[in-house]
Amino acid sequence: MPLQNCTNSEKVLVGPHGETYPASHDASQAINIKAEAVSDAEEEVDPLRITFQEIKAEPESNLNELQPVHGEDRQYSCDECGDSFRQKQFLIAHQRIHSGEKPFCCDVCNKSFNQQSHLKTHQRIHSGEKPFCCDVCNKSFNQQSHLKTHQRIHSGEKPFCCDVCNKSFSDHSSLKIHQHIHSGEKPFCCDVCNKSFSDSSRWKKHQHIHSGENPFCCDVCKRLFSDQSHLKTHQRMHSGEKPFCCDVCNKSFNQQSHLKTHQRIHSGEKAFCCDVCKKSFNDHSNLKRHRRVHVDVCSKS
Repeated sequence: MPLQNCTNSEKVLVGPHGETYPASHDASQAINIKAEAVSDAEEEVDPLRITFQEIKAEPESNLNELQPVHGEDRQYSCDECGDSFRQKQFLIAHQRIHSGEKPFCCDVCNKSFNQQSHLKTHQRIHSGEKPFCCDVCNKSFNQQSHLKTHQRIHSGEKPFCCDVCNKSFSDHSSLKIHQHIHSGEKPFCCDVCNKSFSDSSRWKKHQHIHSGENPFCCDVCKRLFSDQSHLKTHQRMHSGEKPFCCDVCNKSFNQQSHLKTHQRIHSGEKAFCCDVCKKSFNDHSNLKRHRRVHVDVCSKS
């Protein structure tokens, strides 16, 4: 039975089971319908079959906007966790999380990834490419997520809130590290001295004590440091940079810790308390200086 043309002004193709399809011959149309004659051996009720060819979407960024063939939200569900996806290729990429398959390999260091986009992001480490630029300070990043986190420094946005003490953070990793304070969890353990740490950065810094490694070198005075943050702080001595500014009196500092200590002058906060006489101080150095009073009294008596 050949495909029928409707007499309406808008032509459609009628399939063997009464289903209809647009009869447009526009070459740009995403779905092509191809009718193929069947052999005599096939049942008479199916005199033809309709084949749906691959849906092509350009550009790649519009993949999420593709509509299902029959105008319904066709869901592709993961058998492992039940997550659903609008397109099969997204489900296939997701299933690699469960299978552990990592078919995309870096040709520089041979590290493998389960998604091609993750490989592309990784390759920027080797190339030094940083295509995502902050429009406030022009600092560049190799990942868009890192740029978004950085931009919260300028906006002051802290969307991640601790459900115990309500302290807020600009990124989720900082919140997770903070939550270890409440839980007491220290999952990172030194295999030399068994000292434990709440976050991996402190654990890595600690390991330099045992190795004696100081891999970060100042290019001005050649002083060596065990971690990059200490080097950056030191380099501000040479450059005179003071990026941390008091929003009350506009005084600037080269270290954030110095700014925090200074801000207690305005707030009146005295966070450091003597455990002997209960006198309080706005910074730790003043408390240490005060404690000598008690030591001297004890030695004289």
